[in-house]
Amino acid sequence: MKKSILFPLLFLLSFSIFAQNRTTLKGRVIDQQDQSPLPFASVAIFLSGDSTLVNGTLSDSLGYFQIERVPKGSYYLEVNYIGYLSHRSTTILLNGTSPNMELPALQIEPSTVRLNSIVIQGQKELITNKIDRQVFQANQFLGSQGGTALDVIRNTPSVSINAEGQISLRGSSGFLVLINGRPVLTDASTILSQLPANAIENVEIISSPSASNDPDGKAGIINIQTKQSTKDDLSIMANIQGGLPSVKTYDNLRNPQRYGADVTMNFRNKKWDISVGGNFLRNDLTGRRVGDVNTTIDGVFTSFPSVGERSFKKYSYTARGQASYSINTKNTITGGFYHGYRSQARRADIVYNNTKTLLSTGENVGQIDYFNSNIADKSSRITLGNLDYTLTLSSKSSLKLSGLLEHADLQGLTTNRNIAEPSRSELLQYTENPSSNPLTAYRAKADYSLKVGSGKLETGYQFRHQLQKGNFTYLQQNLSDGSFVVIPEFSSSTRVSNDIHAVYGQYSSKFNKLEYVAGLRYEYAKRVFEADGITPRHLNLSNLFPSVNLQYSLTEQLIAKASYNKRIQRSTNNELNPYPEREHSETLEQGDPDILPEMIDQVELGIVKNYDKGNVFLTSYYQGVNNVVNRVNQVYNDTILNRIYTNAGKATKWGLEMGTSTKISKWWQIYAGGNLYHYQIKGSLFNDQVKVNTSSWVYSINANTTFQPTNSVTIQAGVNYLSKRITAQGEDSRFVLPNLSVRKTFMEGKLVANLQWQNIDMGLFGTNQQRITTSGTNFFTTTNYIQETDIFMINLSFNLNSLGKKANLPSSEFGDREF
Repeated sequence: MKKSILFPLLFLLSFSIFAQNRTTLKGRVIDQQDQSPLPFASVAIFLSGDSTLVNGTLSDSLGYFQIERVPKGSYYLEVNYIGYLSHRSTTILLNGTSPNMELPALQIEPSTVRLNSIVIQGQKELITNKIDRQVFQANQFLGSQGGTALDVIRNTPSVSINAEGQISLRGSSGFLVLINGRPVLTDASTILSQLPANAIENVEIISSPSASNDPDGKAGIINIQTKQSTKDDLSIMANIQGGLPSVKTYDNLRNPQRYGADVTMNFRNKKWDISVGGNFLRNDLTGRRVGDVNTTIDGVFTSFPSVGERSFKKYSYTARGQASYSINTKNTITGGFYHGYRSQARRADIVYNNTKTLLSTGENVGQIDYFNSNIADKSSRITLGNLDYTLTLSSKSSLKLSGLLEHADLQGLTTNRNIAEPSRSELLQYTENPSSNPLTAYRAKADYSLKVGSGKLETGYQFRHQLQKGNFTYLQQNLSDGSFVVIPEFSSSTRVSNDIHAVYGQYSSKFNKLEYVAGLRYEYAKRVFEADGITPRHLNLSNLFPSVNLQYSLTEQLIAKASYNKRIQRSTNNELNPYPEREHSETLEQGDPDILPEMIDQVELGIVKNYDKGNVFLTSYYQGVNNVVNRVNQVYNDTILNRIYTNAGKATKWGLEMGTSTKISKWWQIYAGGNLYHYQIKGSLFNDQVKVNTSSWVYSINANTTFQPTNSVTIQAGVNYLSKRITAQGEDSRFVLPNLSVRKTFMEGKLVANLQWQNIDMGLFGTNQQRITTSGTNFFTTTNYIQETDIFMINLSFNLNSLGKKANLPSSEFGDREF
């Protein structure tokens, strides 16, 4: 064990470091008028003699920058920032005797060409490509404002969301969610559907994480960065939202309600950096479903087509805060808090026509029509707390100690009534399915970094513990006296714990045009699963997770990238629970206590082209998954299918991801992203009873185009499209969501009104509906999920001392990007 832990450290220390007489320049870009930092400013260094470009970089979120490994010579710096005049520094002489040089702050001046004073948010690029990730600015997606983090991330090239709300990153549903760099173990869709879109600064898609990150998540990591203050001041942003009456209600029992509000406040001075916020959101959806299921058992063919309401009542609220205190230049303490609640009630009022036919004679041997009222109430109450301490030991090294505690109270209640049709006066069956599945997790982490030569060596240790207890009860009413009886067959209590020790080391540096990060992570994990009536299952894992990221500047504007990393997708409580849980009238769901975690190898090759009016990127990738987990159907009885989680062999995926953000003219900008991949599963199910060998091509497109006819009016039209895809036992049809937003600013940008037309259909496009089909040797099922279209929302945003920068822009700028 000790030898295994020491191995990655020895591996990293074996990197050869060749010191040279070169200097690292460090500085900061600030506003000449108010001395506030300018994030993501372009800083380039040129030779004084012939103005040859030597290197360049961007300032960070606090305006700081550094340019490494500059040889001896005479240079000058040039700084560019949208809305500001280009700035050229005085001559800088380097003699190679000092490894570092601190430069005085570079103060740049707002443009003197003025038409209108408007508020901007730094005019950052919509897409920023880094060595291991892509960064997307959230406020560029106008259609997501007033919604949640789900509405933001669905616009990125790699992400798709289907009709059931399942989120996929490059076609994989498993990924790790970070909030401001801190992992969240609660289900991704749960946490992302709570966090308000208006509180998000940017979204980072990390498809090839480094060794310092958890290896969890088949597809990688999505990091949500919330808004922070960028200058010493008090900033307040408030938003309210309301929905217009529904265009189409599908004859649902109740009309939907849609309204919400959120507020974010930031305060910053030399010692304190404080951010607090909160929101609430009611966002109901109407809809219906049309289905058909048939089974064959003992020569009897049973068919039960169905049709009826499928609607959602959804409500959520959150409170969040973070405070950072700089004790002195070497010591900083940061604490954070998040609490979120979400409630969702799914109503399925379905009419079934059940018919039984003898296959040998064609004789009808039974028929019953009944009305099934199925209401699934789910709620989640998530609380997160973190405390960090950072000690800067010297100009070359630092130590960070972190602790995080997470508790998620997950509750559910499904009520199911079968009533005689068409009178609906006789109750045939009534069941209740209460459940609780609370999760408690904590982690402690220590990270140390040391500048070695021109690079940085990082190492650390982490312990994390996760415990989830499940209680699932199936109650059936005795119709004669009204009492309820527990059905043991569908009731269970479970307990799953994970304890993981991890140690990592990585080295990052830049040599001429090559930038690289290489590392190794070792983890020892213990999983224990317990359930009533079965022997506890113990699984001990000892794994190495290598990662390498390379980036090479072919030219000033053309960059090549390559990476490799190994990851793991751990099993959930639902995937492990061997007892069937009654989902609704025609479905059970069951796990496998011996299921193995998925092990993933991923390779990427990509290229990024930057140009004056935007950028374009292209990334090819390969993913190999061992012990791939699938949810497959098996006949339970003539009217019930059992969905079973099980390992199904090996899956491979070859894909191509692409995207561009381009400014066509002064008033027109386009953004488009897409993902195309070929997916294949080979293996067997149910002890080799069923062979699996399926493959398919799948693609998704997320795009929008933005017009700005005047300085105060912005129009954006967008679409999210997911193609048909083949599954282990069937296929999912295509899924499309068009949208349109019109934004108008008032009071020099402090007040913003945004009209949204969501899920545009008008009876033309088949919007917001998806058919899911599966089949086997003795069953067939197909269901068309049809959800509400042509939704109209109005958002109002008010900024007091905007979180971004205020500047007098030249008329040629593309426009303001504030809420």
